[in-house]
Amino acid sequence: MSLRRSIYKSPAQLRLMVAPGLATAASLVAARQAARVGATTLDVDAAAERAIVQLGGSPNFKLEQGYNHTVCSSVNDDVVHGIPSGRVLEAGDIVSIDSGAILGGWNGDAAFSVVLPDPSRPDLVAERQALSDVTEQSLWHGIARLATARHLNEVGEAIEGYIEDQGDYGILTDYVGHGIGRSMHEDPPVFNYRVRQKGPEIKPGLVVAIEPMVVLGDIETYVRDDGWTVATSDGRSAAHWEHSVAVHKDGIWVLTAEDGGAAGLAPLGITPVPIP
Repeated sequence: MSLRRSIYKSPAQLRLMVAPGLATAASLVAARQAARVGATTLDVDAAAERAIVQLGGSPNFKLEQGYNHTVCSSVNDDVVHGIPSGRVLEAGDIVSIDSGAILGGWNGDAAFSVVLPDPSRPDLVAERQALSDVTEQSLWHGIARLATARHLNEVGEAIEGYIEDQGDYGILTDYVGHGIGRSMHEDPPVFNYRVRQKGPEIKPGLVVAIEPMVVLGDIETYVRDDGWTVATSDGRSAAHWEHSVAVHKDGIWVLTAEDGGAAGLAPLGITPVPIP
């Protein structure tokens, strides 16, 4: 009989997750700086890898069988798992970058979306920027709920509730967040929408990657011929934001944000507390 690993980490284990979280955060800062018109998604990938290595970590995405890159780079109608390539980023593109680091045997995982400027198409840029903003703010609403909720699936309720209030956006249901720790993907699943079950109890030691994936059109997707890239079936734009968040005895801490999530959570009345 096999024993199921607890989803809750010890205080010492939580402290060990700080460094990979910061390495992941640094990789996304570097990726954001590299994601500009005329750059390739391979350029973005290389910048992210350099940042992780400089902090003593390694890209954990490369540990996924068959995947050979530091980030996933998903452009326009690609939602997640896009493979970096020689594709040149163009004005008006919405680019989602997902990255992760492993350091000392522990993992971080986070993502952001950015819309590249295009003065010739202000309506397109505004539409895509609104999509990214709604997705990002839904993430912060989910994280804020984690700080006060009793059960994990309240996070998805908060995410969906916020998005519903913003207009006619679609939330992907085939792809969800996850626990994170010794492995990048662990139990429990973290839904971005309402479900009937309450989910596990929120208590010290829980570490989860919350990652809403939101689209302008229909939520139906397909996997491209490369076997990885998930794209919208209707060809409309998508956005993806993610943070890894730890619950501890004194509160919550966003492991993949340099400030622990202080700036993102302040408007929602939540003050993150460093892991003791």
